[in-house]
Amino acid sequence: MTDNEKKYNIAVIPGDGIGPEVMDAGLNVLARIGDKFGCEFKTIKVLAGGAAIDETGKCLPQETVDVCKTSDAVLLAAVGGPKWNSLPGDERPERALLGLRKILGLYANLRPAMVFSQLADTSPLKSEIIGGGLDILVVRELTGGIYFGEKGTKETELGPAAYDVEQYSELEVERIARTAFNLAEKRNKNVISVDKSNVLESSRLWRRVVESVSADYPGITLDHMYVDNAAMQLVRNPRQFDVLLTSNIFGDILSDEASQITGSIGMLPSASLADGNFGMYEPVHGSAPDIAGKDIANPIAMILSIAMMLRYTLGLSCEADSIENAVNEFLDKGYRTPDITGEGYKTVGTKETGRIIAELIK
Repeated sequence: MTDNEKKYNIAVIPGDGIGPEVMDAGLNVLARIGDKFGCEFKTIKVLAGGAAIDETGKCLPQETVDVCKTSDAVLLAAVGGPKWNSLPGDERPERALLGLRKILGLYANLRPAMVFSQLADTSPLKSEIIGGGLDILVVRELTGGIYFGEKGTKETELGPAAYDVEQYSELEVERIARTAFNLAEKRNKNVISVDKSNVLESSRLWRRVVESVSADYPGITLDHMYVDNAAMQLVRNPRQFDVLLTSNIFGDILSDEASQITGSIGMLPSASLADGNFGMYEPVHGSAPDIAGKDIANPIAMILSIAMMLRYTLGLSCEADSIENAVNEFLDKGYRTPDITGEGYKTVGTKETGRIIAELIK
């Protein structure tokens, strides 16, 4: 971004499956924001995931890394698919995500799990459980833990075995805890930290550091919950959660569970943040190759991910509000994508959804 001008460089990774379709819809909305608010967004498309493997033989080409490092933010749609399932683990499309997170220092993953009031009847939970809506923010540590720990195979008395090490440093826990507490200050001032400290040494360190950090936030209520209980409580009483603080693997599982109770994974955005304002923004859904090219994918998660980019990285709160308001107006007017449609609604496809929401930007 240049000084005193609303000019931004955005790295764009359309990826695989429905990724290019939902990305195009999102970029249509971003272009409308530029026109309405006098912003200039220079988007640079690069390859990652399966598309990169097909083109370059690598899931994360160096050119993609270089462009991402020199951009103000990264937009990513989706990577992966059964086409590449036979590749070794370290060569599969999903490794591009892990690589980007580590290389770009994206240690804080924010995944809102929201039930829009207009879509309350699409949730699998009873209306008396979710009330008129739901708004949970999962704050997941993203570059540590078992996914990045020591891995290997060895011989044991029971035969060949494999292992993955769950390891956290105090620094890793402290910085994600501060992220959660800072966000809770802008919400309902409650953090529930998830661990398994009755069994795991890494969780005992996690709980100790989180409690230490909480002393700097006297206005925030901190509670602890074992991961198995948290999984149960998310479907039993989800409204008790405001900010849910988790390790990498626990957050991976619980955020997927939280997304399902909202009724449609196609509505949910996410942000992965580094120190400072830099971030990578992506919908939580996958590449859904079975519906790719059919113009039926829901692009709203991608569109709301762009709103998160405007808010968290670019500091454009009014512009972010305008996108969120447009999405609400889209729903209020009775428009629905195929995944959330029903009797009496106007069903529209991917491209049309992007066009209508862009037109509703004010």
